[in-house]
Amino acid sequence: MSEFFSLSDCDVIGFDLDHTLCRYRLKETSRLIYESFARYLVEHKGYDRDLLNLTPATWDFCFKGLVVDLEDGNIVKLAEDGTVLRATHGTNNLSTEEIIKHYGPQREWKHFDSLNTSFTRSAKYYFYDNYFDLPGALLCGKVVDMLHKRGNEVNSDFWKDMVAAIDHNYNTSAFKEDAGTYFPSIKKDPGRYLQPCSDSVKTWLRSMKTAGKVLLLITSSHSDYCRLVCEYILGKDFEELFDVIITNALKPGFFSLVPQQRPFRTLVNDVEEAEGLPSLDKPGWYSQGNWPHLRELLKTMTGKPEPKSLAENERDEAWVINELREIHMGMMSSSVWFVCELCVQEQGMKSPSAVSDQWGSYFVDVHRSGGGDEEHQKLTWCCHCIHTYSTMAIPSVEHIAGLPLDYKFPRFSPEKPCTIGYYPRPPDSVLKRCEDLS
Repeated sequence: MSEFFSLSDCDVIGFDLDHTLCRYRLKETSRLIYESFARYLVEHKGYDRDLLNLTPATWDFCFKGLVVDLEDGNIVKLAEDGTVLRATHGTNNLSTEEIIKHYGPQREWKHFDSLNTSFTRSAKYYFYDNYFDLPGALLCGKVVDMLHKRGNEVNSDFWKDMVAAIDHNYNTSAFKEDAGTYFPSIKKDPGRYLQPCSDSVKTWLRSMKTAGKVLLLITSSHSDYCRLVCEYILGKDFEELFDVIITNALKPGFFSLVPQQRPFRTLVNDVEEAEGLPSLDKPGWYSQGNWPHLRELLKTMTGKPEPKSLAENERDEAWVINELREIHMGMMSSSVWFVCELCVQEQGMKSPSAVSDQWGSYFVDVHRSGGGDEEHQKLTWCCHCIHTYSTMAIPSVEHIAGLPLDYKFPRFSPEKPCTIGYYPRPPDSVLKRCEDLS
């Protein structure tokens, strides 16, 4: 395998709408998502209205890469080997001694092997790595605090209400029916929550099509929401930028081969046709679907038996695709937006992957032994997944939109320092760790 990766080597370039092309206004969107979930719990499930009261400092808790242990209400941050680096019960920090009491002298989280090998959802834990539910980590912590205040036992029952809140706001009919809080707010004032793509990104997309690349837009959002977002960030002619658009894809299951593949469906006025398609025979806009059928279409479109593809995805999708051994992964997503380590703030609110006073860095953290006398730095599990399942990592497409297609990006590799693979530069904490080890 070459030490470098170039877009010119790719026949197909895929984009996730929600994590790459669409840039959300962090302060407003995070508040909207939190409020949409919390309001449902208050108005439909009888939770305390105090859940709706937040201070600017509260948002420091809202940190990407946390795992909620649904059995005991603890929220943990994991090292690459499953060690619990930090933990809270509700929103309250656990001390080193309390962490050892919960997880033993080695501080091992018992569900790590399941999370690390399957990346699937579980009835016992939930991993927060998606911007559309990330503020739910803060809400989970506050709900556990509220249960303690009431004198109630903390168990996984509260999660049923959280799932109901997510479904109420995000189900595929919510946009059309103006249900919940999230979609009605976005429809009323998209400019409050969305940032248009720069002209350089639009020019870059057109240049790749001119160069003969097949451009794919894939999203788990339904078609009506996708259209609103794309028209705002890319313009009314956004469909001309892509050869294939797939909505309601429900990744990462879209890329899975088992247990059952969902067929592609055509859309009429944003309504899915009842009859699924046996295969794809031409470019266009489709709903649902699966990777094997899409792969056959891409073979036809490129005229190659094994077209080389670049896709961008979140952590769980990256792992699934890496297992297929067919797609080069580039994490063109804000989940590795390393400039946030400089603690850039937006009117008092940090980016979810910024350094947190409570949770530290998204990439590296200090591991303390019992007694606190010995400490050393460890890569977080999130950082490990980026290095393991991605080809490269960039903060946003704006950073590469001005580069020539044959620009050579250094790849992540176990044989190279862990700083190699980030463009245009490594996160500060990763760089410092490498310097300290050398």
